[in-house]
Amino acid sequence: MTHSFTTDSGQNKLVCAWETTDPEYIAYHNEHWGRPVLNSKELFAKLCLDGQQAGLSWLTILRKQKNYEAAFHHFNPQDIIKMTEDDVIALMQNKGIVRNKLKIQSVIKNARAFLKIEESIPFNAYLWQFSDFRVIQTTCKNRDDVASTSIASDAMAKALKKSGFSFVGSTICYAFMQAVGMINDHLVTCPCHKAFCKEQAEVDKELMVLQQMAASLKP
Repeated sequence: MTHSFTTDSGQNKLVCAWETTDPEYIAYHNEHWGRPVLNSKELFAKLCLDGQQAGLSWLTILRKQKNYEAAFHHFNPQDIIKMTEDDVIALMQNKGIVRNKLKIQSVIKNARAFLKIEESIPFNAYLWQFSDFRVIQTTCKNRDDVASTSIASDAMAKALKKSGFSFVGSTICYAFMQAVGMINDHLVTCPCHKAFCKEQAEVDKELMVLQQMAASLKP
């Protein structure tokens, strides 16, 4: 599904808060950003990648995503936790990723935290609880209307840090929630807003199941 437009000059232009004409960025916006993600390992991968974005643009990380997948065992936590300091040193020479030691180590740290959480609750249920197991619909009309943090992202950041995650501040968590469809922050004038509303409605039953599961696991 795509929702890009053509200007008089023949250039694709995105009609949303992103204000970009980069084809790769437009494709990500149209095909991925805001679509609900319920798979635990996909959520883990996206959270790690958003953490790599800290201080950088998402486009920088998007262009390196395949390199990250290769470097970190396709974000399989069980394999990531086996990585050693030697692996970290080797990745510091990998030009295909951001060569920041703390960020590299954070993926390993996050994998351990992911597995610890999964001992008591599925990771997807753990994360979706912060949006109350629903897609939060916004009615942003322009770029200035789009938030960068929220009460929900504050709570998610606090809980993730307490669980052992790093590079998960509230701004990162809000961007993550937008990307995985917990928040629909497409502008109301963007065709994706209405189109994704329909998709988001389709996951309501699955979210209800996650909510019931989470409730049953509480002591």
